Amino acid sequence: MTGIKRTLLVIAAFVTLALGSFIYFIANWDASRAESIGKTNLSIREAA
Repeated sequence: MTGIKRTLLVIAAFVTLALGSFIYFIANWDASRAESIGKTNLSIREAA
């Protein structure tokens, strides 16, 4: 296997893994467990 083919294979594997994990994350998202962004009450002083 040449270096170019190996590099393309590694890139394809990475893209497949990244896309698959994103799809898994979206498929298992549970909106009832996540707090709404509008409900967060964080002032600038608390963040610092």
